[in-house]
Amino acid sequence: MKKSEALDNLLNANNGYIKTSDALSLGVSKAYFIEYTKSRMLERVAHGLYMSQDTWHDEMYIIQVRYPEAVFSHETALYLLDFAEREPSQYSITLRANSRSSILSKEGVKVYKIKSELFEVGLTAIQSQFGNKLRAYNLERTICDLLRSRNNIEFQEFQAALKDYVKLKEKDLPLLMRYSKLFSIEKIARHYLEVLL
Repeated sequence: MKKSEALDNLLNANNGYIKTSDALSLGVSKAYFIEYTKSRMLERVAHGLYMSQDTWHDEMYIIQVRYPEAVFSHETALYLLDFAEREPSQYSITLRANSRSSILSKEGVKVYKIKSELFEVGLTAIQSQFGNKLRAYNLERTICDLLRSRNNIEFQEFQAALKDYVKLKEKDLPLLMRYSKLFSIEKIARHYLEVLL
C-alpha cells in the first residue's frame, strides 16, 4: 500500500482528522506528511492535528487531542450523556490537581482539578456529536461533580439534571452513593435524593 493511501485510510478512519503522531507511527517521514497535508489541502486545527475541508469542526475533539489527559465533566458531560437540552456555552473539563491549565482557561474552558486518586473514578469513553472518541465521566460521577460544584453551576441546570436522574430507569443509586462517599458529599447527596425521590 502506498504511503498516501495509508494516510487516506487513516484520515477516513478518524472522521476527517489526522494526527502527525499517527502518520509518523506508520513510518511516514515528517517531510512527506507535510507534503501530504498540502496536497490534500488539510487545515491545521491544532499542534499536530489536521482536518479535511469537508469535515465538521469538532471543538471538543480538538481539545481532547491537545489535552489527552483531560476529561469532559460537569455540564459538558451532561450534554455528552444526553442529559442537557443544549450544548454548553463554555466547555468544562477536569484535570489532575498538578496539571497546567492556564492556556485552557484563557481559551474560555472551565477547568476543574481533582487529586489523582479520584481522577479516574467514573471515567468512560463517549462519542462527540460528530462521532469522535472523547473521555468523559459517567452519569453517576457527573451527578457527584454537579453536587460538589453546585455553587458554580446555574441552579436550573443543576436542578433539572437531578430531577432527570431520579426519573431515569437505568440509574445506579448504589454506585452514586459509593461515589458520593469517595467525594465526601454523602450527606448532600442523600439530602437531594430524599427530596426528589
